[in-house]
Amino acid sequence: MSAFHQVKLQALQGGELSLAPLKGQVVLVVNVASKCGLTPQYAALEQLQQRYRAQGFSVLGLPCNQFAGQEPGSEQDIQTFCDTQYGVSFPLSAKLEVNGPQRHALYRLLAGEGAEFPGDISWNFEKFLVGKDGRVLARFSPRTAPDDPTVVQAIEKALA
Repeated sequence: MSAFHQVKLQALQGGELSLAPLKGQVVLVVNVASKCGLTPQYAALEQLQQRYRAQGFSVLGLPCNQFAGQEPGSEQDIQTFCDTQYGVSFPLSAKLEVNGPQRHALYRLLAGEGAEFPGDISWNFEKFLVGKDGRVLARFSPRTAPDDPTVVQAIEKALA
């Protein structure tokens, strides 16, 4: 099993969120925030989830409060926001850190030293496309919309 699929997160609703069940799927990993100018990207993320889920695709949302305090609420606040505003059906973790000394192990794998696309996360809604084998295939900036043709083409290529 790949290092990606061995990662365990805390689920937004509590309990464990293992990435092992995502083995064999294409995953778009996104650090999310509910009070960000880019928050409307949730809609496009959910559309991708609905469009490609049956083909073995999932978005993985990872709330983070490291950028201008734009995810200040509790896990319950985040869940309520995602449910009521965007009808989010993809998995969400509890809040985690994507940069700095408390960087979560998943982000050390995605963007740390020795990663395929190393470097600090620049803002909310930075995206990593992970292939069926757990290898990081692409990294997209926060301002690249989830439904941008470059993202969609990369997802479709990874699913093929």
